[in-house]
Amino acid sequence: MNFAFTEEQEELRNTVRAFLENKSSEEAVREQMETDKGYDDAVWSQMGEQMGLQGLAIPEEFGGSGYSFVELGIVLEEMGRALLCAPFFSTAVLAANTLIHCGDDAAKQEHLPGIAAGTTIATVAYVEPSGKWDESGITMEASGSGSDITLSGTKSFVIDGHIADLIIVAAKSGAGTSLYAVAGDASGLTKTQLSTMDQTRKQAKLDFDNTPATLIGEDGKGWEILSGVLDLVAVGLAAEQVGGAQMVLEQAVEYAKVRVQFGRPIGSFQAIKHKCADMLLEVESAKSAAYYGLWCAAEMNDELASTASLAKAYCSEAYFHAAAENIQIHGGIGFTWEHPAHLYFKRAKSSELMFGDPTYHREQLATRIGI
Repeated sequence: MNFAFTEEQEELRNTVRAFLENKSSEEAVREQMETDKGYDDAVWSQMGEQMGLQGLAIPEEFGGSGYSFVELGIVLEEMGRALLCAPFFSTAVLAANTLIHCGDDAAKQEHLPGIAAGTTIATVAYVEPSGKWDESGITMEASGSGSDITLSGTKSFVIDGHIADLIIVAAKSGAGTSLYAVAGDASGLTKTQLSTMDQTRKQAKLDFDNTPATLIGEDGKGWEILSGVLDLVAVGLAAEQVGGAQMVLEQAVEYAKVRVQFGRPIGSFQAIKHKCADMLLEVESAKSAAYYGLWCAAEMNDELASTASLAKAYCSEAYFHAAAENIQIHGGIGFTWEHPAHLYFKRAKSSELMFGDPTYHREQLATRIGI
């Protein structure tokens, strides 16, 4: 394992950061989060056509660049830092990895090139109104067989579900949990955008009423595929959280240097020094956890399952704590709508709960290592 990024990877980071500083400024984020769609078409196209970000970790045979999960993690970290408003996580992390690992070459050939080119927005719908993140929460039923399959039921908390062209749905068939591809404009599909605390990441409720679907992968093997993909997703989200945590740490330290109180910068007071030191320790530890998770994900090794839960649990808490402390250090101005601190705080809280909160992942970790 390498404990440092290569020169090429650092160059990727610098390129993505420069792009996002230009395209995902605070002004752009505030503008996009107010829209129903939640992203800028021109920026999304640029990401796909010029930057090749959507296809970064998609194999070359399906139109991608064939890079590893480490490179994808670097991009996610920078996106978390910039609070990018775009359906990247749902498309390039959730849906793309589900297709890559589904073992269905026909489905890969049909859907991955569009994702890689940035012309297809995709997502995965598996959580239902019960809010359970594991297989026990999947009750939606699939009827029929072969080319005549329909789905009926409700999926909730679907990231970018209201704008997705392709929805990969987990439902129960006679053989068990299976995965199905549903077109975004399929008959019997009703999309309802949800009101969310984090306006920079849109979610939707999807109602299926005898909606036509196509089986992806082997019937009854859906959770086997999805559970592995969710480990990758947890690591990807941890990387994104690290980017946001680093940003709020920098905001807090910078403010502590320039804000003068009682004739001296507030950063010279011991209480503020302690807060900044604790934030630094947590953010650096979170980086270690996330980066190790990225390496495990790139190798798809035996450690991935335990490392994914560890990284998601630790990075969730580190980001949320750093975002809260950033508001405290900023004092009164940090509580206002005009200051960006609350945008990171809301993203931190939303990401902490998404795909299972720290308690859920610690339980998973304990189970996986046999405690």
